[in-house]
Amino acid sequence: MFELLLCSMLTIFPDYLVRRYGQGKRIGREITLYSVWYELRWGISACLILTISLITLIFYFHPSTKNVTAVFRTVSILPESGGRVAKVFVGFNQKVEAGEPLFQLDSSVQAAALEAAQRRIAEIDAQVIVSKTQLAAADGTIKQAEDALQQAQDELDTKQELMRRNANVVAVREIQRLQVTLDGQKGALDAARANKQTLEAQISNLLPAQRASTEAALAQAQVEVDKTLVRAGVAGTLQQFTLRPGDVVNPMVRPAGILVPSDAGRVALVAGFGQIATPVIKVGMIAEATCIGKPFTIIPMVVTQVQDVVASGQFRPTDQLVDVQQLGQPGSITVYLEPLYAGQLEGVPPGGSCIANAYTNNREALEAKDIGTGNRLFLHVVDTVGLVHAMILRMQAMLLPVQTLVLSGGH
Repeated sequence: MFELLLCSMLTIFPDYLVRRYGQGKRIGREITLYSVWYELRWGISACLILTISLITLIFYFHPSTKNVTAVFRTVSILPESGGRVAKVFVGFNQKVEAGEPLFQLDSSVQAAALEAAQRRIAEIDAQVIVSKTQLAAADGTIKQAEDALQQAQDELDTKQELMRRNANVVAVREIQRLQVTLDGQKGALDAARANKQTLEAQISNLLPAQRASTEAALAQAQVEVDKTLVRAGVAGTLQQFTLRPGDVVNPMVRPAGILVPSDAGRVALVAGFGQIATPVIKVGMIAEATCIGKPFTIIPMVVTQVQDVVASGQFRPTDQLVDVQQLGQPGSITVYLEPLYAGQLEGVPPGGSCIANAYTNNREALEAKDIGTGNRLFLHVVDTVGLVHAMILRMQAMLLPVQTLVLSGGH
């Protein structure tokens, strides 16, 4: 409508002035409801052509969309394993900080495993003390074996000396018996020394390895116990959190609730522009938005990211071929808009709907030295008509509450 009024001032109104003052025709006499098309045909035709051209020029180089949303990501409150709720620390719609406990599952099984690991460590520590006592006893056994070996050696040497001097004094059988006794004492000494080495290896290697393995099991058991206490991953507000002690929570099919982060939907807006605007929309373009949740306000934005794929064209491999006709209507180009100044999205509820305009800026092209006159004039026109779209957005911002509350019957 605004474009039509503007174009009529440049076409129909001058045509009427010529008819009125140049030809002397008056409204109600020569110019009537039945003859207005014949009398003002040149102005009306030019107005329609100019209006269509202006609207096309504006909406192509300064695209607009009503598909703008303050998209936000929620966090599902899920334990890492299923179980029965034992304690609940927060209530419905409560604000929580990151790391604050939310609820705890029954941890009797995990606590039993933790206690078993702790007792196993105490058992290994006691085993170390016993092994050290056995090591001291092994030293005594070695000393006893060495003394017995020395005594057997001395006795054998004495008998052999007596036999050397007089063969009839000592029997050969006695010498053999003493030799066997000496060999037995050597074996007993070797066994005592091997027992000491076993105890030393047990104290220095086996028991520390068993303790380290048990400490790992203890740490794992502690992790399992800690998993039963579910904490808030980020600061936010709890929604749909009606958990009570005795409820069963399953991470696959039954979450405990939803956590809406504090900064959700307050960082950027996600807009869907028509695919025809693909050659025009670029990162760094200036944009403006007005939202239903924040009426009578124009929020200056900037394009920070343009998705290079159209979401409606995606498909997943199946056992059937995909017919392109099944993909439905053409999708839109997803564009991320961020406010030029911090805090400007305050007051816009996450998930709120908005209207956005993006404006083409040809300043760099106009500053080029080799640009032609016709091209320069065209680029000036393109930049100038952006003002019309900006005025339309402001009119929409003024009429949006009226349209929502009165014309559409909203409350």
